[in-house]
Amino acid sequence: MIKKEKKMNDDDTFRILEKGSYGVLGTVTPEGAPYGIPLNYCTVDGNIYFHCATEGKKPDCFKNNNRVSFCVVTRSKVIPEKFDTDFESCIVEGVIDEVSGEEKFKGLKSLIEKYSEDFFEEGLKFVKKPDKKTKVFRIKIEAISGKASRPEK
Repeated sequence: MIKKEKKMNDDDTFRILEKGSYGVLGTVTPEGAPYGIPLNYCTVDGNIYFHCATEGKKPDCFKNNNRVSFCVVTRSKVIPEKFDTDFESCIVEGVIDEVSGEEKFKGLKSLIEKYSEDFFEEGLKFVKKPDKKTKVFRIKIEAISGKASRPEK
């Protein structure tokens, strides 16, 4: 990181990761092209969880290469007169794996708690449907860094 004064400590960085409403997952297609995917996610026990369809571009990318990055920005406001931006962000590097069984259910339950807390019981019924075709993935965090800038206005 070039501007050390913008570096955040680990606790503040994890706070950004936990409070973000969405993140962008960076991966590589089987053909070797970069692929960025905005998605909803949750954090559980220091890992990131998200769900997707059972087939498609995302799962194909992960089969090809399980190394990913994940970026979350929780605040971003350009300050034109300062030629600067007021922001908070974090970037995660990690390994992605599909989860199943209790861990899959824990990930889905945590997503409901984060995004649909007022409809928790309905959400549980939805994810327990036998025809529900969903994959859940876990990103095991290997490195995390955060940056923030709060220019004087």
